[in-house]
Amino acid sequence: MDTSGTQVVLRPPEPGDLGWIVQRHGALYAAEYGWNSEFEGLVARIVADFAQDHDPYLERVWIAESDGRPVGSVMCVRDPAPGTARLRLLLVDPAGRGRGTGALLVDTVIDFARSVGYRELVLWTNDVLTGARSLYQSAGFTLVAEREHRSYGVTLTGQDWRLPLQEDPPH
Repeated sequence: MDTSGTQVVLRPPEPGDLGWIVQRHGALYAAEYGWNSEFEGLVARIVADFAQDHDPYLERVWIAESDGRPVGSVMCVRDPAPGTARLRLLLVDPAGRGRGTGALLVDTVIDFARSVGYRELVLWTNDVLTGARSLYQSAGFTLVAEREHRSYGVTLTGQDWRLPLQEDPPH
């Protein structure tokens, strides 16, 4: 719910926005979770791969904007598994929190993935990201696997989540 009176809108990325995604992930996850630059490097690779080679019909990035400034982002990309899309790099900046920004971003990915014919949507996250996990659960995702790992300078529990989008594959 937006209590600031300023609307959050989604738009395609503009020049500089992909760099903002990398910078904000690096800065926020370091400040909020103590993650090191290894995480920012992972985000940079994901963003660079998208920028270099993506199918604009099947893959998208959305920027959440308020008052002319980015306050969130998310990606929908093809997963190697046939008929599967992957939700990636969901981020809601503190300036966009508590305003429905995260739900808007997640719902937009789900609607997009369904509209272009993906059969399922998957994502990987870590259990410490409780706000994001709550959004995924509310949207109908199911936790399908958990594994402890040491990444980004900390010990984490990685989680795989899945959301079926269609009962029958497209004909």
